[in-house]
Amino acid sequence: MTALGKLLRTTAFKLALAYLAVFAALSMVVLAYVSWHANALIAGQLDATVNAEITGLAEQYRQGGVRKLVAVVDERSNRASNGSIYLLTTFNGDPLAGNISGLPGASLAEPGERELPYQLSGQDKAAPYPAVVRVFLLPGGYRLLVGRDTEERERLKGVIANAVQWSLALVVVLGLAGGVFVAKRVLKRLDAMTETSRSIMAGDLSGRLAVTGSGDEFDRLAEAVNAMLERINELMAGLKEVSDNIAHDLKTPLTRLRNRAEAALRDARTEEDWQASIEQIIAESDGMIRIFNALLLIARAESGGGRDQLAELDVAEVVRGVAELYEPLAEERGAILKVMAPVSVRVLGNRELIGQVVANLVENALNYATGEGSGNEVTVSSEADGSSARIVVADRGPGIPEADRARAVERFVRLDTSRSRPGSGLGLALANAVARLHGGELALGDNAPGLKVTLTLPRVAAQLAGPPERIKLPPPERDAAE
Repeated sequence: MTALGKLLRTTAFKLALAYLAVFAALSMVVLAYVSWHANALIAGQLDATVNAEITGLAEQYRQGGVRKLVAVVDERSNRASNGSIYLLTTFNGDPLAGNISGLPGASLAEPGERELPYQLSGQDKAAPYPAVVRVFLLPGGYRLLVGRDTEERERLKGVIANAVQWSLALVVVLGLAGGVFVAKRVLKRLDAMTETSRSIMAGDLSGRLAVTGSGDEFDRLAEAVNAMLERINELMAGLKEVSDNIAHDLKTPLTRLRNRAEAALRDARTEEDWQASIEQIIAESDGMIRIFNALLLIARAESGGGRDQLAELDVAEVVRGVAELYEPLAEERGAILKVMAPVSVRVLGNRELIGQVVANLVENALNYATGEGSGNEVTVSSEADGSSARIVVADRGPGIPEADRARAVERFVRLDTSRSRPGSGLGLALANAVARLHGGELALGDNAPGLKVTLTLPRVAAQLAGPPERIKLPPPERDAAE
């Protein structure tokens, strides 16, 4: 396709042509209205002039009869240089006074107003002048013709017609030039976007659409596409990292699983040996299944798969239910599990995902709150703060350094490099994904000492009808360690 053909096929050029057609039509309507109004104005002036002439001549006729009328008509005819015409004839058409000649034969037969061609007396013109005349019948059969030359009106018509032609030509030329200019600018930006898109499709995910800073629709489109590309790049990087982490984290349990199966085949002699080996293999398999289940939950949350199951729920009830479930584990480990969720706080969410997140956070806190040097205390609470609902899980363990908190919510990230504690490094990643699914936020803070994890979710709008006061938590109601 040639450059001109490509230019003419652009939407911008077609829109410019459409605007040109609309503007040309409107221009024609305006000029037609101006022409009609100007003609009406001139016609009104002609009628007013003729009426004034007739009024004056009628007064002269009443005062002095035909003789005085002849004298007045002769006088006015001799000094008429502004387009006024006069003619007074007898009943059989013989002229008595006036400044015109060469009228059609039947032009004076009937009284009334009409347009006639005329010639001035003493002039021989091939083309007579146009005029608007009014004919009156006087007593005795006399006929009086009074009129006005319409050359000025015809000249105005010519001026308007000429203006219409030049205006239309100018509109078309400027419209086409403007359409080409706009289309070239639009095509230039679209070509740049297309080239960048092709480079991205070729595998260069670092490419971004150019933003000029003008804030126009192309800038807004470029910003939206760039944000989408950033998200895609993050997902691709996360996918690569997850693939690497899965290969790394599953290699060890798979190797252990194979080694134990091999050892069972080699060393097991009694039924007790076989049973112990199979139990170990089942435990390793359960650990791998938990990892895959966590990955599936994260993928489901990040893809928005839980939005079809959103329903109004009470996060305080969820917190109390999870805490009750983990009370035996906390007691077994000698930890103090405190629950503070006295007030109903309703959100629109997925109960299964939110409950799984709270369970993961509590289990993670118990893992770190029962080690050597920890405070053996875990607090789980829910509260309302303005338009938000907050679920807070805090422990007295070693905590997470501020520099590592952003990395801690990534998949398979375990700050315990020795990996001496249980876990797969997916709990905080799942919590972060669920928070984003619900339009909320996950924040890691310092519990001085220990870690404080805060899950913030939007509250149900109906619950915000009252004043958005912060709900203060009363002293702990339950102590699982007691």
